[in-house]
Amino acid sequence: MYLFCRVGWNEHKQTTRIEPEKNTSLDGLYKSKSIYCTQCEAQGFRKITYFIDRPDVTAKYQTTIHADETTCPVLLSNGNLIKSGKEANGRHFAVWKDPFSKPCYLFALVAGDLQHIEQSYQTQSRRDVTLRIYVEPHNIKKCDWAMQSLKQAFEWDEKRFGLEYDLDLFNIVAVDDFNAGAMENKSLNIFNSKYILADNDTATDTDYHNIQGVVAHEYLYVIIVSFLSNAFIQFIIIIFFYLLEGLTVYRDQEFSSDYGPRSVQRIDDVIRLQGTQFKEDGGPMAHPVRPQSYIEINNFYTTTVYEKGAEVVRMIETIIGRDKFTSGLQLYLQRHDGQACTVEQFIYAMEDASGVNLRPMFSWYSQSGTPEVTVKTEFDANNKCFTLHLQQVDLFFFFFLNLFDL
Repeated sequence: MYLFCRVGWNEHKQTTRIEPEKNTSLDGLYKSKSIYCTQCEAQGFRKITYFIDRPDVTAKYQTTIHADETTCPVLLSNGNLIKSGKEANGRHFAVWKDPFSKPCYLFALVAGDLQHIEQSYQTQSRRDVTLRIYVEPHNIKKCDWAMQSLKQAFEWDEKRFGLEYDLDLFNIVAVDDFNAGAMENKSLNIFNSKYILADNDTATDTDYHNIQGVVAHEYLYVIIVSFLSNAFIQFIIIIFFYLLEGLTVYRDQEFSSDYGPRSVQRIDDVIRLQGTQFKEDGGPMAHPVRPQSYIEINNFYTTTVYEKGAEVVRMIETIIGRDKFTSGLQLYLQRHDGQACTVEQFIYAMEDASGVNLRPMFSWYSQSGTPEVTVKTEFDANNKCFTLHLQQVDLFFFFFLNLFDL
């Protein structure tokens, strides 16, 4: 592998030799059966080549892939295909260029014997985007629902938030042995087949619903991260997870609500929250949505960061209203295009768009545990007025009193 780095007027060439066939960690570039693929989140790119493997370090990538044409007829990477051709000894090459800067965890490469289906989507600005889903040959007839879900995600994000995809090509690859559920690499999403393949003979209603939701989640994440760069240092790393993942889960829940019964979707989301996140918040692994530090980044993929983070975003939308929330998100992306940003800046954008003081929301990002609320009710029969009083119990305050009494 050759890596060219240009810094100012200087150019650096670095040659790295790796053996994907022996990479059993399934991070970085590895071979799974006959297919080469990558998994660079959270810190897999450093297993491909030397690099400053942090999302606040962004770069533009042009990737040239050489391979045997018989065993690897399909060569994919991020961005747009700008050149391809045949070489000597039965080999061929492909050159991919992504014109937009991105952190290295969103780099992707796939090579293998794959087939694809293809459709086109016209954006709100009348630009045609080619959509392709690549699968292993025996799965080619099970991609139609995933393609429909992808087009729905494109259309929904344009109508709901005014956000439009910025490249000419969007690829999805689904392989049976991909080590993660799905990965939102820029313009080249990689999925486990479970979240792409469906037909009436093998899939249940739940399978169809999950495919629609996961395809939307990965696409909606790509759109947000296209605007923002996030720092991966000890404190700022939390920004990447709690803000982007919480915001993306909220957005994919809203997508599923608009494409199905909203009440049913909300019940499902709350059941999942109570069944997993409440237990996490009430146990020894409880942590805030924004922890102050970390030891192992892979431990951050929790229901607190994802589901509870989404509920905090939902509370903001409930307080200021749907239209002002949309305006706030657009203002946030406009202000911080290409920047490393924090939840404070997200809240400030929502305040400026709505005129509502949202500073109390910061506590939701710093406190662990499920809040306890006391409820009192009053009913005025003469005026037919029912009053509901809600007050949160300060767990730390009562803990302090108990210690004092002892």
